Amino acid sequence: MSATETTDPNRRDFLYIATGTAGAVGAAGVAWPFIDQMRPDASTLALATIDVDVSGVEPGMSITVKWRGKPVFIRNRTPEEVEAAKSVPLEELKDPVARNANVASDAPATDLERSAGEGRENWIVMIGSCTHLGCVPLGQAGDFGGWFCPCHGSHYDTAGRIRKGPAPENLAVPTFNFISESTISIG
Repeated sequence: MSATETTDPNRRDFLYIATGTAGAVGAAGVAWPFIDQMRPDASTLALATIDVDVSGVEPGMSITVKWRGKPVFIRNRTPEEVEAAKSVPLEELKDPVARNANVASDAPATDLERSAGEGRENWIVMIGSCTHLGCVPLGQAGDFGGWFCPCHGSHYDTAGRIRKGPAPENLAVPTFNFISESTISIG
């Protein structure tokens, strides 16, 4: 090039920008399938929250529903079962922590802290997996009238608290609330 010849900087700048943009779009096109596969499955998202009609669950009855692939026990306890659970001294419990996602993580395992709360102490909602090895306990069974895991002999009371056997913790209580007088929303 001689001193009198000039180059067009606008064309060169355009070529740099176009090449960079094409490279970025190509990299995004290659990366997208890897990023997209990390999203939760649609069936998982569909089960993030479920609403359960409990209008037909009379006192003394329980139902089991499936939430996030796990069994969830919902029980409408009788007044006698509530009183029996309230009368248990905390010192007798193997696990003194409530394990309730609806209250403070260090809340004591009183009957009220394990139930649906003030005015609804008769309702309990728990994930139905034994805290020993994940078996599904049998309802209204065992030495304390709550749940019994026949696989290894864990006994839970009517508030889902471990009372006897190898299980180290109380049955977990998921996040839930009553959205009407007869419907519980879990999750």
